[in-house]
Amino acid sequence: MDPGSHLHNDDGALFEDVACYRRLIGRLLYLTTTRPDITFPVQQLSQFLSKPTLCHFRAAQRVLHYLKGAPGQGLFFSRKSSLQLHGYSDSDWAGCPDTRRSISGYCFFLGDSLITWCSKKQTTIARSSSEAEYRALASVTCELPWLCYLLDDLKINCKELPVLYCDNKSVLHIAANPVFHERTNLEIDCHVVREKVSAGLMKLLPLSSVNQIADLFTKALAPQPFSHLIDKLRLINIYQS
Repeated sequence: MDPGSHLHNDDGALFEDVACYRRLIGRLLYLTTTRPDITFPVQQLSQFLSKPTLCHFRAAQRVLHYLKGAPGQGLFFSRKSSLQLHGYSDSDWAGCPDTRRSISGYCFFLGDSLITWCSKKQTTIARSSSEAEYRALASVTCELPWLCYLLDDLKINCKELPVLYCDNKSVLHIAANPVFHERTNLEIDCHVVREKVSAGLMKLLPLSSVNQIADLFTKALAPQPFSHLIDKLRLINIYQS
């Protein structure tokens, strides 16, 4: 997507063929199962199914042009990958121009292999970037036990402790210090994260914003950082030598 534009409800003239737009977005949603690199734009475009405009349709066409440039690109799962879970959590504060709700994004790797990812608008408005980041982190923390149970059912024994990465220093301080949460309105989310960390079920580690892979699922990025993070997703183009 164009990082300089933000899609919203009143984006000009309506697109006449609403059914065509809905079919297109439905196919793109299906494609996100194997193409995590289009997850954020498809999440954005799917919000306008009731009243799409020409601007929304052009943005959808831009996604098609991107896909046409690399039709053989997909996830690569190495058989030599380790069995440790790595999670990345991020948010874009007040990223929705219509509701001012933040966009949460996360992904999980099993070793070097990407196994799950998500881009979703938060259910309530966050009053600070730290609040938005912590809500995103809490949702990832709740996702982690489900993944662990799934791996147990598949008889996959993960000996190493799962690791969650966050690039927000204030969130890491709140998670590490039980006093800080009293200054926020995130008490329940704070307890959710702290309980998992204190119980030794996961580790919470800092990460530079440049290497925050979940950034892909929260906002439109410029070409250079986009390409940098795409490489970290382990996407491989089968038509390139």
